[in-house]
Amino acid sequence: MSVAPPQHEPRWVDSAISHLLRTGVVLSVAIVLAGLALSFVHHPQYVTSRTALHGLTDANGVYPHTLRDVVVQLREGRGEAIVMLGLLLLIATPVARVAFSVVAFALERDRLYVAITMIVLSLLVLSFVIGAAE
Repeated sequence: MSVAPPQHEPRWVDSAISHLLRTGVVLSVAIVLAGLALSFVHHPQYVTSRTALHGLTDANGVYPHTLRDVVVQLREGRGEAIVMLGLLLLIATPVARVAFSVVAFALERDRLYVAITMIVLSLLVLSFVIGAAE
């Protein structure tokens, strides 16, 4: 009785996922840093005044809390919205990895893992929708 060797994801999948995650994190960090820099350029008092800086870092401060707010404030060139865009990209990066996995498993015709990964992706999207509704 021979035992079939364990099947592994093709090497291109591992490489593509690695690039996807690395690119997402690096891009999001760059966007957050650009937003911070823009905030400090528009508000130089943040560097010299503790009170002004506290207003920027205050948990009760006014920040874009919805996707619509982010888009509106991006059009205005607000640094806080750019930072929020970077954070949204950081959150979206692992979700994109799960979506990519669905495609990779489909290309490999692995129906079980396509189904499992679709359930995971659906739960992620559902959690975002429920979270946005609150």
